Amino acid sequence: MSSAVLSGGFAVLKQRDFSLYVGARLLSSVAAQMIIIAVGWQVYHLTGRVLDLGLIGLSQFLPFLCLSLLAGHAADLYDRRVIISLCLLVFLACSLALLALAQANLASAVPIFVVLAVLGVARAFLTPASQSFLPNIVPTAALGNAVAINSSTFQAASIAGPSIGGLVYAFGESYGANGGARWVYAVAAALLAGALGMLALIHSRRSPLDRSAASWGSLLEGLRFIWRRKTVLGAVSLDLFAVLFGGATALLPAFTKDVLHAGPEVFGLLRAAPGIGAVVTALWLAFKPVTRRVGVYMFAGVAIFGASTVVFGLTRHLWLALIALVLMGAGDMVSVFIRMLLVQLETPDEIRGRVSAVNSVCIGASNELGEFESGVTAAWFGLVPAIVVGGVVTLLVTVLWARVFFPRLWRLQGFDQLKDQRADGTSRT
Repeated sequence: MSSAVLSGGFAVLKQRDFSLYVGARLLSSVAAQMIIIAVGWQVYHLTGRVLDLGLIGLSQFLPFLCLSLLAGHAADLYDRRVIISLCLLVFLACSLALLALAQANLASAVPIFVVLAVLGVARAFLTPASQSFLPNIVPTAALGNAVAINSSTFQAASIAGPSIGGLVYAFGESYGANGGARWVYAVAAALLAGALGMLALIHSRRSPLDRSAASWGSLLEGLRFIWRRKTVLGAVSLDLFAVLFGGATALLPAFTKDVLHAGPEVFGLLRAAPGIGAVVTALWLAFKPVTRRVGVYMFAGVAIFGASTVVFGLTRHLWLALIALVLMGAGDMVSVFIRMLLVQLETPDEIRGRVSAVNSVCIGASNELGEFESGVTAAWFGLVPAIVVGGVVTLLVTVLWARVFFPRLWRLQGFDQLKDQRADGTSRT
C-alpha cells in the first residue's frame, strides 16, 4: 500500500457511519476504563492484597479465552454491529450490577469477580466483532487512517476514563462507604447508554454472509491463517509475550498507595498517563503513518515500552513515573498501529472475525493474563521487583523476536512488501 493511500489525517471522519462508530467507541471505552479503575481501587481497599489486583484481570480473561474462537466465528456469520450492540448492553447490565454491589457494602470481593467474569464473556464477543468492523464502514483506501483514528479514540478514552473515574471516585467518597464506586458505576452506565444509541444509527456494508455451521475446522481457520502468515504470526506473538510480562499498570493501585502514598485522584492520573502518550502518537500516525522500515519501528515501539517499564518500577517520584508511563503508551501505540494495520490488510473479510478473535486472545492474554502475572509476581517477589523484572523480560523478548525467531519481520520495509511475499511464497521466517 502506498503512502498516498495511508495519508489523509481526519478526512475519514467525513464518513457518517465511521464518525458514529468513533463516538460510540469513545463513550463505551471511557465507561469501561472508569469501571476498571473503580473496581481496582475498590477491591484493593477491600482486601489490601496485590494478588487480588491480578485476579481482576484473570476473572475477565478466562471466559474471554474459552469463548474467543466461537466469538470470532460469530463475527463472520452475523451482523457485527448487532453483536457490538448486544455486548455493550451486557456491559451496561454489569455496570448496574456493580452499582448494586457497591450499595450493598460487600465484605468479600468474590461477587465483583463474578460480574467481571460476565464482562469477560461480553468482551470475548465484542473484541473480534469490533476489530473486524472497520472494513465494513470505511473504504479500503481510508483503512490506514481509520485504524489510526480508531486507536487514538481508544487511547483518548484511556486518558479520559481513568482521569474522570479517579475524580468522580474521589468526589463520591464524601457520600459514605463505597460512595466513590457507586458514582463511577452510575456515570459509566449513562455513557454506555449513549454509545448504544449511536450504534443504532449505523448502517454497515458487508458482502453476503455464508451461514455455514460452526465446526472445529471453521473455528480454527483464523489460527491456521495466522500460522501461515509468518509476518502476522510474529507481530501478534510479539505483543503476546512482550506485553504479558510488562503489565505494570495492573499494579498501579498498590504503587499509588504503597510507593507514592497518594489517593485515587493520583491513581487516575497515573492510569491515564499511558493513554496520553498513545493518543498523541496515534494522532501523529494519522497524518504521518509509518510507511518505511515498518518492522524496525514496530520492534522499537516494544523496546521503548519495556525500557519505560523498568524506569517506572525504579522511580519514587511522581513526575518521573508519569513520564515513564507516557513513553510506555507511545511505544505501545507504534507497535499496535503497525500490527493492527498489518492484520487488517492481510486478512480476507470472510475470515476477518476469526483472525481478529485469535488476535484478541493474544491481546487479552498480554493484558488481562499479564495483570494476573504481575499480581502473582508482586505477591512473590515484591511490588517493585515485579515491575522491573517484567520490563527486562519485555526487552529480552523484543531482541529474540527481532533477531532470532522472526528476522523477516524485522527487515519488513513497507506494507507493499506483504503482497510481494504472498506472490512469491516467501512469507516465512
